[in-house]
Amino acid sequence: MSKKLYVGNLPFSSSESDLRALFSNHGEVQSVALIMDRETGRPRGFGFVEMDDDGARAAMEALDGRDFQGRSLKVNEAQERAPRQPRW
Repeated sequence: MSKKLYVGNLPFSSSESDLRALFSNHGEVQSVALIMDRETGRPRGFGFVEMDDDGARAAMEALDGRDFQGRSLKVNEAQERAPRQPRW
């Protein structure tokens, strides 16, 4: 079983490999995704990391509020996105 973690307040300079290295200290990382702005192609300052349950729990405890490249990380379990209302 795996859990998807939301990782917020990321420095815009951080890369997927930076996140993979940081989270792999706490368990097996299955995937990493940094979210980019569709129009500018620049990072939006958050992403998602998918890990095994035990690793995800350990990573949330260890990394939430921790300084990473000068920013205080926000790490918690990702929530399903609510369906968007159509824009007319």
